[in-house]
Amino acid sequence: MIKLSPIDQCIGVADNLLRTLFGGYQVTERKDPSENIDEVEFSAEEKKHISGLMRINHCGEVCAQALYQGQAFTAKLPEVREKMEQSAAEENDHLHWCANRLKKLDSHTSLFNPLWYVSSFSIGAIAGLLGDQWSLGFVAETEYQVVKHLEKHLEKLPEKDRKSRAIIEQMKEDELHHATVAIEAGGVNLPAPVKYSMAIMSKVMTKSVYWI
Repeated sequence: MIKLSPIDQCIGVADNLLRTLFGGYQVTERKDPSENIDEVEFSAEEKKHISGLMRINHCGEVCAQALYQGQAFTAKLPEVREKMEQSAAEENDHLHWCANRLKKLDSHTSLFNPLWYVSSFSIGAIAGLLGDQWSLGFVAETEYQVVKHLEKHLEKLPEKDRKSRAIIEQMKEDELHHATVAIEAGGVNLPAPVKYSMAIMSKVMTKSVYWI
């Protein structure tokens, strides 16, 4: 693995921030899970509700990108840094799918995305400084909480919205995989107060991003 200088790392962080917020991120070869599913008609209220849920999911992926990049920036072991960067690359698919879904719903991504990116990157960097086992534990807990949110969104979606449902189902599967990878790499179970604080922060994000 090539060792980057601090300046090169900072340039990489800035590049990822711009790509995450404004597009141009690198995706994998996977197809959009909703690609071959026919669109159906929705009422204005249904469209508004679905857009709100998908906007939350998109913002959640922005946060995940920032979190992984922050942890990779301060990770001590090269193999841990590689795992963080690989997970970040896989999350780009989710960003792409959610952004496309919002466009098809004639909606938009959250105006708060820059704020949440910076906040999540800072948290990830701090977690990385605490040590790789805590950093990985933080990843695992984050992914477990994301899975819970996705499960709730599957319940809240209109039954006929099979396109959004297919995207969320695949995201849920990927997030569980990322959590498992983090635990197997040495992640520790976080203290209850930390988990509670993460849940509160998540609620603040979802409540605001649903609308804006």
